Amino acid sequence: MTDNNVITFRKANSQDIDDIWKIIQQAIERRKKDGSTQWQNGYPNRQTIERDVEKDFAYVLLVDHQIAVYSALIINDEPAYSKIDGKWLSEGDFIVVHRVAVDNNFAGKGLVKILFEKIEEFAVSQKINSIKVDTNYDNMAMLKILESKGYTYCGEVMLADGMRKAFEKLII
Repeated sequence: MTDNNVITFRKANSQDIDDIWKIIQQAIERRKKDGSTQWQNGYPNRQTIERDVEKDFAYVLLVDHQIAVYSALIINDEPAYSKIDGKWLSEGDFIVVHRVAVDNNFAGKGLVKILFEKIEEFAVSQKINSIKVDTNYDNMAMLKILESKGYTYCGEVMLADGMRKAFEKLII
């Protein structure tokens, strides 16, 4: 990445679905090559992405008008988060970050850190001061990013495909 790259964060639309699905497939393959069990059971699938777009959960980070990173942002709706083996930092409104995936052409360039900065700006714009996220125990890249961005480990949550480490960051 250079200072000349134009980075944009926006809600995804139906025209983005093919590009997003390609990025998700790349991420599934990367997780598999890393030896992870995360995303190896048919989730997320194309219908997941279509639902994200339909429900206005889908967001993309673009570099020079090309989709580089995908994420689903969901406000106040993650049933699995109601039962945590541990304790959340807050009990008010929150944004859940799910399905973060980076295009292979942009992997390793620090874009997920930029994505999380954009998500914080989005939270502020929505007057929400909590961002919650979970990840697999073996997703070292995401665990490092969450630590570097100031997320606090809160405990474990059970999702459909297994136990996840849960994190929260309060935006002040």
